[in-house]
Amino acid sequence: MKTTADHAPPTSGPRLMLSTRLVYELGDPHSTLRATTDRRGASVIIYAGGEIDACNEQTWRHLVNEAAGVVASPGPLIVDVTGLDFMACCAVEVLADAAAALRRRGIELRLVSPQRIVSRVVDACGLSGMLPVYPTVDSALAR
Repeated sequence: MKTTADHAPPTSGPRLMLSTRLVYELGDPHSTLRATTDRRGASVIIYAGGEIDACNEQTWRHLVNEAAGVVASPGPLIVDVTGLDFMACCAVEVLADAAAALRRRGIELRLVSPQRIVSRVVDACGLSGMLPVYPTVDSALAR
């Protein structure tokens, strides 16, 4: 999935403090995954960039799980994948696992991407009911 390279998250919310382990993993110069996290009220937003594949699936899982662990009801956890150049199926699987766990807590995971291919992949995986896709972070927050 190719996206614009100049996508950058807005600086509207306070950064979410990540674990030392995750900061180290994301800061590795060989890592192809870049990410930042913000808070907006009870919501947590992940802005992902670069690539997610089998090589960094565990880092992605740690990031999503840490963010999911601190989001408060009514949430949601918003995952903006607009900055990704590639997202393997394993990345979608991580999101589906997190969405299921969050639903048990009464929180929704919302995916953000203006790229039609993202919603097509989610639909093809049968996950559209679990992973709703919004075109912008603001539209995901407004729901």
